[in-house]
Amino acid sequence: MALSVNQGFDLFLQQLTPTVGERDAKARHRRSVEASLQAAAFGVSLFRETGSFTHGTGVRGHCDVDLLTSIKASRPNSSDTALGWVKSALQASFPSTEVVIRRPTVQVRFAAGTETWEVLPAFLTFRGGDTSVYDIPGAAGGWMDSAPTAHLEYVNEVNQRPAAAGGAKKLARLAKAWKYYNNVPVSSFYLEMRAAQHMAGEPNFIAIWDICGLLEKLDGHQLAAMNDPKNKAGRFAACSSDATRQEALSKLRMGAIRARKALDAYHKDDHATAFTYLSLLFGGRFPSR
Repeated sequence: MALSVNQGFDLFLQQLTPTVGERDAKARHRRSVEASLQAAAFGVSLFRETGSFTHGTGVRGHCDVDLLTSIKASRPNSSDTALGWVKSALQASFPSTEVVIRRPTVQVRFAAGTETWEVLPAFLTFRGGDTSVYDIPGAAGGWMDSAPTAHLEYVNEVNQRPAAAGGAKKLARLAKAWKYYNNVPVSSFYLEMRAAQHMAGEPNFIAIWDICGLLEKLDGHQLAAMNDPKNKAGRFAACSSDATRQEALSKLRMGAIRARKALDAYHKDDHATAFTYLSLLFGGRFPSR
C-alpha cells in the first residue's frame, strides 16, 4: 500500500533521528577533548554540551557534538585570539587529527571527520542574572551573546505544549534536513529557534503544513536576525556573511515554492504530486511512495 503524505513524514522523521551507535561514536572522545583543554594555560571553569545532540534536534549523519568551554582567563579583545588558544591546545593533544577553526567553533575531526567535536570558547558574563550568559565568537567576527540553558529551555517549553507535543523539535529536524540536503549556508541554531518560534503560535503540528509555513515565513522576512525569545542574549543572525545570506535566500525561495506546491497537492489529495515536490524539497531524501 502506498504511503500517505503524513505516513511519509513519520517515516522520514524516523530516518532523520540519529542512531544510538552514532551517539556513542560522537561521545567517544569527550574525555580526551576535555583533558586537553583543562591542561591548557587559559584554564577552564566548566564544560557544557550544547547544540542539536543535546536539544534532540539533530539529523542523522550531520550531528556534530558541540562543547561550550567556559574559559577562566580574561576575555581577549579579539575572538580570533580565543579561537587560536583553543586550536593550539587541541592541536598539541591531537597532532594526527585535523583541527580547524570554523567560526564560531574549533572543529576536531576525529576518524576523518566522521566523529567531529566542535569546541566553542566562551567567557561568562554577569549580564544574565540567574541565567548564565556568555560572550562567544560571532559567526562573522567579533563577539556575541549566548545563553545556552535559556535557549534549550525555550525549545523544550514550546515542544512540550500539549496541543503540539513534540512539534517544535520535529519541525527543527525537518528544517535542518532541508538545510543539509540542499547545502544551504544558514545557521542550524537559527533554524531551530525559528522552528520553535513558529510552533509557539500553532494549535497543532502537521508536518507538511508547518514546514511550508516555516519556510514561507523565513522567505517573507528574508532571514532577518531574530530577537532572543528569552530576552537573555542579543539577536541571532542567520548567516555568517552577506554572500552566504544571498545564497541561502536563493535556495530558501526555491524551498518555499516546492513546499507550497507539495501542500497544494496534499490539499487536492494528489499524494503522488506531493511526494514529487517533497523529494525535491529534501534533496531526493524524502521516502518514495
